[in-house]
Amino acid sequence: MKSPDRLLIVDDVPDNVFLARTILEDEGYEVITATNGLDALKIVESSPPDLLLLDVMMPLMDGYEVTKRIRAMKDLPFIPILLITAYDRANAVKGLDLGADEFIRKPIEADELLARVRSLLRLKHSIAERDRIDRQRQDFVSRLTHDLRTPLVAADRMIGLLQDGALGEISASVREALTIMERSNLNLLEMVNKLLDVYRYESGSKTINLQDLNLKELLEQELQELRPIAISKGLALHSDLGTAEKVIIKGDRLELLRVFNNLIGNSLKFTDKGDVTISLNLDRHAQTVVVAIADTGAGIPTEEQPFLFQRFRQGNHQKQGSGLGLYLSHYIISAHNGQIHVQSVPHQGSTFYVHLPLVAVSEAGRSID
Repeated sequence: MKSPDRLLIVDDVPDNVFLARTILEDEGYEVITATNGLDALKIVESSPPDLLLLDVMMPLMDGYEVTKRIRAMKDLPFIPILLITAYDRANAVKGLDLGADEFIRKPIEADELLARVRSLLRLKHSIAERDRIDRQRQDFVSRLTHDLRTPLVAADRMIGLLQDGALGEISASVREALTIMERSNLNLLEMVNKLLDVYRYESGSKTINLQDLNLKELLEQELQELRPIAISKGLALHSDLGTAEKVIIKGDRLELLRVFNNLIGNSLKFTDKGDVTISLNLDRHAQTVVVAIADTGAGIPTEEQPFLFQRFRQGNHQKQGSGLGLYLSHYIISAHNGQIHVQSVPHQGSTFYVHLPLVAVSEAGRSID
């Protein structure tokens, strides 16, 4: 049997508490009370109620401040807040702006109070159900991607054994077929790994290993790895990484390599002629470093740009990917307290900007913090 909803009444006037408590308990609700804002906050933190009925005018801490502090508690489940006020509508609206969900005017009418409580509890339960379904979905996808990785990795190893001749000599046509199979298998494995990491970031279970990194060195490594792709397409791959010997940031090396591999790789992929340029600039005033990846490709339609970093969003072009790369890049950069955005003009090219907090710069043997 479902337990009754638990409501917290916060009011410093005993008669007001008695009236509201009587009305609500007669309807089968479990009611607890607090006589001031500080006690209410302690209850909310230790044992969150299903709904909060909060008087606006109280000593020590008024209802506005209580509302503001509750909404600042990021780890709390959603708690509907019903303000009880003798003030005019303008003051009630102030409470709504601070995060309250509804208000009721004094003197309280039983029918109106119960209607508003039922409405807010329906909202509470629908949000809780949505979150439950979302958690189940994330758990399902996480398990599915784990299960998919196992046969894909096994297939990759078996293809490798065949290519190495461990199971006997193979003909040129079979070797060519194995190469195609290997490429397709690796593409699928990469997609599964991306999907798994997306859900790790979304669920908050992804951990990143922040350490001091030389961003300039990291970019040089990525450029070296991707230069053969540029050469094969007849593209110029330029870099302007500044004169600093070291540009130190706090970052997870593997995750940032993934971001820049994706951004630079996309620029090379969607540029048929011209060049791709990677530049590194320092904003000492804002204590940030800005990496720009510019290309002379087809550009991104204006109407698509606001949605570019959403999950499974793909541009209207022939060379489509999984729709996860930019979404995952956005999550990784956000986890580094950075920002990523794009400027693009259709038929002229695109520039992706990555902003990361700067720790220190080393120039000509001296360090500048």
